[in-house]
Amino acid sequence: MNSEIVINANDHETRVALLENGQMAELYIERKRDASLVGNIYKGRIARILPGMQSAFIDVGLDKAAFLYVSDVFNDYMAYPGLVDEEDEDVHLNGKQRSDHHAPIEDLLQEGQEIMVQVSKDPIGTKGARVTTYVTLPGRYLVLMPNVEHIGVSRRLTDEAERDRLRSMVQALGRKGCGYIVRTVSEGCLEEDIAKDMEFLHLLWENVQRKNETSSAPNMLYSDLDLAFRSIRDLLRQDVSRLVIDSSREYERILEFVRTYFPKLESKIELYESDEPIFDAFGIELDISRALGRKVWLKSGGYIVIDQTEALTTVDVNTGKYVGKETLEDTILKTNLEAVKEIAYQIRLRNLGGIIIIDFIDMEKEENRQKLLAAFREAMEPDRAKNTILEVSELGLVQMTRKRVRESLERVLCEPCPYCEAKGVVKSAVTVCYEILSKLRRMGPTMRGARLLVLAHPSVIDLLYDEEQRGLEQLEKRYGLHVTLKSDSSLHQENFEIKPMH
Repeated sequence: MNSEIVINANDHETRVALLENGQMAELYIERKRDASLVGNIYKGRIARILPGMQSAFIDVGLDKAAFLYVSDVFNDYMAYPGLVDEEDEDVHLNGKQRSDHHAPIEDLLQEGQEIMVQVSKDPIGTKGARVTTYVTLPGRYLVLMPNVEHIGVSRRLTDEAERDRLRSMVQALGRKGCGYIVRTVSEGCLEEDIAKDMEFLHLLWENVQRKNETSSAPNMLYSDLDLAFRSIRDLLRQDVSRLVIDSSREYERILEFVRTYFPKLESKIELYESDEPIFDAFGIELDISRALGRKVWLKSGGYIVIDQTEALTTVDVNTGKYVGKETLEDTILKTNLEAVKEIAYQIRLRNLGGIIIIDFIDMEKEENRQKLLAAFREAMEPDRAKNTILEVSELGLVQMTRKRVRESLERVLCEPCPYCEAKGVVKSAVTVCYEILSKLRRMGPTMRGARLLVLAHPSVIDLLYDEEQRGLEQLEKRYGLHVTLKSDSSLHQENFEIKPMH
């Protein structure tokens, strides 16, 4: 499989797309105004303990108090290895229950107590960030688990000889009292690569400890890498042929980062210099638009419908225009098998998490049901997020869970629709604002010196006058444009016009 990483970086947001055989498989978005908190380490203060929920609220200095569940309270070193799912390399993203033998939370913690915690899940909706006291620090080849002697190897590494080689290497290099998880990208790497990564992680942890000892709560002790750097650490693997980025400033930052920590990757970093926006050139903008649609058509003429709710996500499979050429059972099986690949793709692309219910078209033959289930599990294997797929139910439903640590693509790019009292969604004012800036960037090379009028909803115009004024001014300066902004309350929030002024 040929994979590429495409990064679109500017002053207001960074977007990272992972392409597999030319098609976008995963999309990550980080906006400067609401960057991810996952992986950050804080010195917090326990604000409230809730014995009835076996949880606590922690003041870490954020707008909303963080949420700490009793199973995320580290009180027994021997329990630590049990929390590690070695198939899930990003172990600092866990947030699942660690042990069934914890003491009650009121016996472990007390209000006003200072405590070191790490964010395992970003705030989602009205909920604050979820935190854990099981601190882990991910590097490129290893994940460090301080104070715990446990060595694990990612289950995605299937060669037993290689697993043994890496485990022995880490065991020989590791420090007493520390634990490590060997990541998938470590396959075939040299001892010096492991040693350098290990040294970097230990220096990082020592710095966190010093800040914890000298600071008072609430205070941030460590901030995880930004999205561009995380993409190099977590996504730039052996099967990735290149990483292409369109910002010369970010390109230089990435080169410096790579030369310092991962010099072997330097040849894979490329600067995109064409006037055509990078996501347009790779066809990614079109994929994003499709990923926000409710209905997805299949090549045969069938289609799937995806609906997200607070509790779960439902996927409905329909034959649509496909009538088949053989028996009804064969027609249904072919539609279901085609839908399997598209559903697996859409789950990754849209970053759907939590409980997912898939309503395949019901089939009478048990062997066809099992064939469908096996095909779905195989289609989900490339997904880096941990998932569990249950048997086909008597109603023909497939129930699954997928680990959720960040908002879905729809929740990132859209907001509840004010036009239908939150029964649907529209693109947020921020997203539309950035679309306007993107369109001006596309028009710039061919309309240098032009006077342009931008008509948009007042909420969008307000952003362009206020928070995004700097980005607009840079575009005007770069292309010699003269842009006039005008609000029109009759326009739908998603709609805007850009036209020449005479």
